[in-house]
Amino acid sequence: MSLENPGMNPNFSLETLQKENYLLTERLRQLENILHQVPAMLYTADTELNTVSWCNQRMEEITGFTFGEMNNLGLEFFRHILHPDDFELTGIARQSFRDNKNIFGGVTRVRRKGENDWRWLVGLAVPFTRGDHGEVKEVICALLDLTVAMDTHNQLAEAMSDMLRRQNEALLSKLTAREIDVLTLAVRGLNNKEIASQLSLSRYTIETHRKNIRLKLKVRNTTELVALARKIGFN
Repeated sequence: MSLENPGMNPNFSLETLQKENYLLTERLRQLENILHQVPAMLYTADTELNTVSWCNQRMEEITGFTFGEMNNLGLEFFRHILHPDDFELTGIARQSFRDNKNIFGGVTRVRRKGENDWRWLVGLAVPFTRGDHGEVKEVICALLDLTVAMDTHNQLAEAMSDMLRRQNEALLSKLTAREIDVLTLAVRGLNNKEIASQLSLSRYTIETHRKNIRLKLKVRNTTELVALARKIGFN
């Protein structure tokens, strides 16, 4: 006795599956083409191996490196393309994800292989894959070239000004009222003894305040401290 369903057409089912497979393949090709043509550098990075694990064609075009070269170079790839003053951001980003931060963003300078001019890029990175214990294994990053965003230069200038204002407010929010007093006088050129006299505090207390200020603002010495203070509005 045959168990075959007389209402079922095997050829029709096979044709349906083939059609669905074709449509799925075309859809994947379309999505892949979108990823390669999107006007931004996209890539995934392995946080353990410190290497690029995938990238779109736009990244290859902007950096002048093939994906294979990026992957083989590992962390040295970023040393090749990033401005020397910005390379430390790679370590800061990795540590932020180790600390379970869900997003890391900022501005950096990138140079194409064989060229001398730097491009300003704004980037964001988020966790992409995680390990068995929830640790971030890969991140996906998007970098947008600001040097080509000139059609809206007024808005770009306003945006940069607004971001700087917010950053300054965030920095100031880390300081206590007394630390702001100390920083204000330090920027005016007063030494610890003079600041102590102005604020009726001991010199030791002023030294402690200045040490705490340097730690909070992540500067190494008085020169860097004063320079940063002036950038955020202290005169």
